[in-house]
Amino acid sequence: MNARDTKNLPGRKSDVQESQWLMKLHTYGLLRNSFRPVQEIRTMRTYGRQRNDLVQSAGRHIQRIQRVLTQMNLQLANVLSDRSGMTGQTIIKAILKGERDPYKLAGFRDPRVKASAEQIARSLEGNWQEDQLFVLQQEQDSYEFCQKQMAECDRHLDQYLQHSEDRSHGAPLPEEKRKERLKKRKNANKPQFDLREGLFRMTGTDLTRIDGIDVMTATTVISEAGWDMSKWETENHFVSWLRLCPDNRISGEKIIGKGRLRTNNRATLALKMAASTLRLTNTYLGAQFRRLRTKLGSPIAIKAMAAKLARLVYRMLRSGMKYVDRGAEFYDAEHRQRQIKHLKWKAAKLGYQIVHAPTA
Repeated sequence: MNARDTKNLPGRKSDVQESQWLMKLHTYGLLRNSFRPVQEIRTMRTYGRQRNDLVQSAGRHIQRIQRVLTQMNLQLANVLSDRSGMTGQTIIKAILKGERDPYKLAGFRDPRVKASAEQIARSLEGNWQEDQLFVLQQEQDSYEFCQKQMAECDRHLDQYLQHSEDRSHGAPLPEEKRKERLKKRKNANKPQFDLREGLFRMTGTDLTRIDGIDVMTATTVISEAGWDMSKWETENHFVSWLRLCPDNRISGEKIIGKGRLRTNNRATLALKMAASTLRLTNTYLGAQFRRLRTKLGSPIAIKAMAAKLARLVYRMLRSGMKYVDRGAEFYDAEHRQRQIKHLKWKAAKLGYQIVHAPTA
């Protein structure tokens, strides 16, 4: 149960008094049980959370590697955007093996790197301090250990999904939707197996068809909330559980105050991250996000679009709805018609009539 529902007890309380109060409420049937997924989802959640922790740990080791390089005056960050990429890792491993010639180190440059070999060589003229090299070796070993642990998590998760119940009923996996991708580096922490196929087999639907939701976001939502949406009566209950609904204090059918619902729910954070990626997409949801962002600001727009994505996820998992993107042009035309309708209503209320002017 959620302790937030029983906190309004006056007086100073001890642990013993609190336990007696909870027992009394439970005897009267006034406690509501908290959501707890089935064992199948809890097992998947354990693997997913462990993998996310390893990804964060690997990122912290990369940051420490960059700090050590900066202290040795090796400005590798000026020419490489990612020290965990192929070129960055090759150069770091060569340094740890004893190579000090900047031009030989620059020779490990991948052809896709924008910086030239001369620019990389100039950035590798530093002070080779033994203590900093020792720390660099320690952090590199820790980063590689995290990568091995992530591969082990992927292997166990792949085996678990293969042995899970097939709810797709033999339906073929839908063709992967080509989404608009921003110009960013390739995700080196992506799973080493076809996770999308495993999720489709477990849930019977493909959540990656929704714009903004990738396979990792879908994994987080399913591992935290499960595939069975019957635990929530309506989609509004599901949005409320994710704490993506407004926190309005109402008295006498009037809103007397507004608050903020803080949460550390991993599914909520994943949906907010997915909503923030819609800003530059030429999709229906992208156009809606840009309009809300202009009108309400980024934080409120992100929360509203995260609630929109949660409703789409609920419908796809509960009723098997198929999501089809209608495009930004359709949304703009739809929004224009709503504006025209509102202007006609407002003009009629003031005693005027709007006449459509022919285009020049």
